[in-house]
Amino acid sequence: MRKNKFITSTLILMLGGAITRILGFFIKIMYTRIIGETGVSLYSIVMPTYSLLITIASLSLPIAISKMIAEQKFKSSKILFSASFIIMLLNIILVTFMFFMSKTIATNLLKNPDCYYLLIAMTLTLPFISISSILRGYFFGKQKMIPNTISNIIEQIVKIMLILFLLPLLMKQSIFFAVMGLILFNIVTEIVSIITFICFAPKKFTIKKEDIKPNKKTMKEVFAISLPTVSSRFIGNIGFFLEPIILTNLLLFCGYSNEYILREYGAYNAYTIALLTMPSFFVGAVCSALIPEISKYLGMRNKTMIKRRFWQAIGFSFFVGLFFSITIYCYRESLLHMIYNTNLGLDYIRILAPFFVLFYLEAPLMSMLQALGYAKETMKITLIGEIIKLSSLTILCFCQIGMYSLIYAEMINIIIVVFLNMKKIRKYLFAS
Repeated sequence: MRKNKFITSTLILMLGGAITRILGFFIKIMYTRIIGETGVSLYSIVMPTYSLLITIASLSLPIAISKMIAEQKFKSSKILFSASFIIMLLNIILVTFMFFMSKTIATNLLKNPDCYYLLIAMTLTLPFISISSILRGYFFGKQKMIPNTISNIIEQIVKIMLILFLLPLLMKQSIFFAVMGLILFNIVTEIVSIITFICFAPKKFTIKKEDIKPNKKTMKEVFAISLPTVSSRFIGNIGFFLEPIILTNLLLFCGYSNEYILREYGAYNAYTIALLTMPSFFVGAVCSALIPEISKYLGMRNKTMIKRRFWQAIGFSFFVGLFFSITIYCYRESLLHMIYNTNLGLDYIRILAPFFVLFYLEAPLMSMLQALGYAKETMKITLIGEIIKLSSLTILCFCQIGMYSLIYAEMINIIIVVFLNMKKIRKYLFAS
């Protein structure tokens, strides 16, 4: 039974991911058609900032919790309460910071004052996302994937109901109110997720008085795992955050209009990248199951099983990436019209799709390094990739090729990151 747990966990997550993604199709179809291209563009321009805020607010604690619970070095309740204390303190600081800085970010960096209240709305969702992520990490560590799967499905169903009944009413007020509502819906869905996880909490889960008090040793271990891991994500999200800022300012300097930038960047993020990454739940399922599985075999010093799981994860991810990249490339126009009712981003898909075969290898490679205890290496690789990407973007913006400067920079980033990750895996796992 234990031998099949990795495959069983992966299959459960893939099934749940497939259902969630199908529901996600309906969500995207509904909200893109309700808020229109202008609303989608406005939503896309603030999403890099939102991703950065979520990364900081969660501090990669789900991965740390998952790894620590799988290794069974500390009592589960001690891990959860120590992590909760860290998250609570971090969210207080982050929310306070954003209430003072959102106007500056919207006006001076994003060049769109309308984004101010959207950033405030995003900030309000952070504590709920953080609490949900802690509970998610607990169940991943226990290798219990059903609670995560059911939670994701219920979240999507609730979101569909909110979009179906409330978003049109907000759209009657204005596009701005509709986009803000779309962001604030996350508070409701995360509360539903938290309630779902609590319902799956084990009956024998005992909490003693000493468990509630933050444990220094446990917190130190949490930081030892989460900080190198979040550093990698933080660097990636800093790059994502700077991406529209550099692009907007340089293209404006080169003579492109703000309307062109908003429309094309919205098409790139909301249509091109969204379509190309839709099948990523398959790879995400593998990565979620891979970290506790590798941590378990690492503790047992079973290098043979570690290598086997690695090749299973890479082989599966490669064939998934190959199949979907070819499918999306061949049917890009039909898919765009069917899902988003648009042809914006069509040429961007044509150029990027072949490189997304490699993109699907990034996550399992980085998860493998993190599980092996080399999270610092993933941070360095991500940093190198982002520096090269942003440098390429800066140079290409002056070549008067518009949004294609971002497309080519993305291609360079994918190649560099996958190559460097493979090089490190070969060194640490296959060196004689």
